[in-house]
Formats: sequence, structure tokens, C-alpha cells
Amino acid sequence: MTSAFEPIQVGPYELKNRIVMSPMTRSRAYGNGFSPTPLMAEYYAQRAGAGLIVTEGTQPSVIGQGYPNTPGLHSELQVDGWRGVTDAVHARGGVIFAQLMHTGRMGHPTNYTKPATPVGASAVRAAGRIYTPSGPQDLVTPEPLTAEQIQETIEDFAAAAKNAMRAGFDGVELHGANGYLLHQFLSTNANQRDDEWGGSATNRSRLIIETVRAVASAIGAERTALRISPANPLGDIAEADYTQTYPIVLDAIGGLGLAYLHVLESTAPEFTATLRAAWNGVLMVNPATPGGHTSEEQLQLIEDGATDLISFGQLFIANPDLVERLATGAPLALPDLSKAYGGDERGYTDYPTLSESSTQTAAA
Repeated sequence: MTSAFEPIQVGPYELKNRIVMSPMTRSRAYGNGFSPTPLMAEYYAQRAGAGLIVTEGTQPSVIGQGYPNTPGLHSELQVDGWRGVTDAVHARGGVIFAQLMHTGRMGHPTNYTKPATPVGASAVRAAGRIYTPSGPQDLVTPEPLTAEQIQETIEDFAAAAKNAMRAGFDGVELHGANGYLLHQFLSTNANQRDDEWGGSATNRSRLIIETVRAVASAIGAERTALRISPANPLGDIAEADYTQTYPIVLDAIGGLGLAYLHVLESTAPEFTATLRAAWNGVLMVNPATPGGHTSEEQLQLIEDGATDLISFGQLFIANPDLVERLATGAPLALPDLSKAYGGDERGYTDYPTLSESSTQTAAA
């Protein structure tokens, strides 16, 4: 029986355990041009006990940004800033992948350096609001990407992946989930195109497949991963034929030798078993936990063989030494989510480890 605390080979790396820090937007890229800061380096380095860290969503282009103060990987300033992060994580024995996230229609004109209209598969506005520097605003109708712009977007992902390598990352995870651009093309409501990028499940799968192939060609498949979230309605997404669409995607990329496939479970967790059977590589799961968060109980999925890796989100915010706590059965802190997005070190790098808590208790 396999334990979550045993090593595993992922791409060219032997991870020290099977517990992964999930990508989480924190909106603290206050450096010039939305570049990472020393505070971000400290935050990630504190959590280097994870078998793998996947960074917050990082835009591959200017137009790919959705939220205020999220980092990019499309400029030299950003590459330099991220190098400080990867150096800090590696100094503590960690492995770190950059998540590349183009938010597509889940953006707002005021969140760019210069006002612009978000882009998407089609001119279909997502229901809901988004946070901006002036407060919550209604989402806007995106400009549909032209065929030429779609090719440019694929190239942007590949270029950002190369930048990630120059910044010292060990690999990249492409964000094809949670209602963002790659997911928008997969969907049956956000994608209303009648060209080769829309209509049938095969056509709607084309962007995510070609983007994975382009990135794998640019940096090596063994350093390339993909995140998906079948039947996830986040971002006003509908996927009427997800049981048909995702097997098409997996069949197209299964022979590439990717580092892993990351499945975020949502409304159809039973579908993960189908994906597990269809996928011939390492599988990472962020389990469905309605009304709660991933916790120690879900580690049983590794022992049962349902997945190879488990990704944790909220608990890694409040427990920088989460792996140690899970291994020893120590108490788990819960995060103050009012400090999740933006702000300073409070609710970010000031959560104590077990040893720091003990020292503080003794001093008191």
C-alpha cells in the first residue's frame, strides 16, 4: 500500500512526498510590471516541504491577466522576479512548477495596465462580477479571438513556458480549468464558434490540445502538466458533453509523456475514475469536498490507488509545514480568508509552523 509520504517520480524529478501545494491566486505581485517580490519568495519557500509546489495562476500575456496584482511570465522583469522565488524554494529542497493561466473572458478592462477588452472564445459574457481596484464590477462581453489571435495565444503560452525555465522553474502546469480561457473553449456555452475551434467536441478540444503540444515541444513534455476540472460550473461554464470531451483531450495528449494530469473535482467526482483509467501517466487530484476543504482524510485516495498525488489549497495557506503536520497528526490551522487576496505579510507569511507555535507558547 502506497503512502502519501513516500517519494514518487514526476517527470525528471523524484518528489519527496505525494502532497502538493495547489495553485492559489494571492494578488500580491507588487513588483514593477506585476513581477514577484521578496515577500512572495518567502511565502513559497516556507512551503517547500511539499512534494511539489504549483504557483498561483500566472498570465502568459498582458491580455491574459484577470485579477489585480497577479504575476506574469511575459517580461524580463517578471522572469527576474520569479528567479528569486525559485532560488528560495530550491534552497530549501523544494520542487516548483509555474501555473500558466490565461483568464480569457474572466477579466476586466480596468485590471490591465492600459484599458483593454478581455478576449474569449466567443462574444458571450459570463454572469457575475470580478474584483477591480475600484471594487467589484460586472464582467464584460469579451472580444472573440480571431484564428490568427488563437495561434498567437498558443505561442504566448509556449513563450511563457520558456520564460519559466529561464526563471528557474522545474516545469509548468497549464490551467485548463475553473472557467478560464482553455476551459472556455471546451465549454458548450462560452464557445459558440462555428469554425475549426468550435462546434463539435473535437473542435472545442483543439485549443487545449494544441497548447499542451506547443508547450511540451518548447520545454519538454516531462516538464509540462495540465489541470482540468470536468463539469465545473465556475466562471459560468456549462459542459453538456464533458464525458465525450475529456476523453478526446486525454487521447490526444496521452502519448506525449507529460509530467502529470491535475484533476480538480467539482460536480462530477465519479468521473475521475474514468479519467484515471484513460490516463497513462501520473495523476494528481484535488478532491471534491463540498462545504469544506481537502484534509487528511483524502490521503486515503493515494493508499487506495485512486490517485498518485493529492493537492491541498487552503490548508497550505495556514500551515506552511502542512506535510509535517499531516505526517504527525498535529493540529491543523485554518486560514483567515479575509486576507487571502492582496494585502501585506498578514495572512500570507505570518502563519507559524509547529515549532514556532511551540516557541511562542513557551515564551508566553
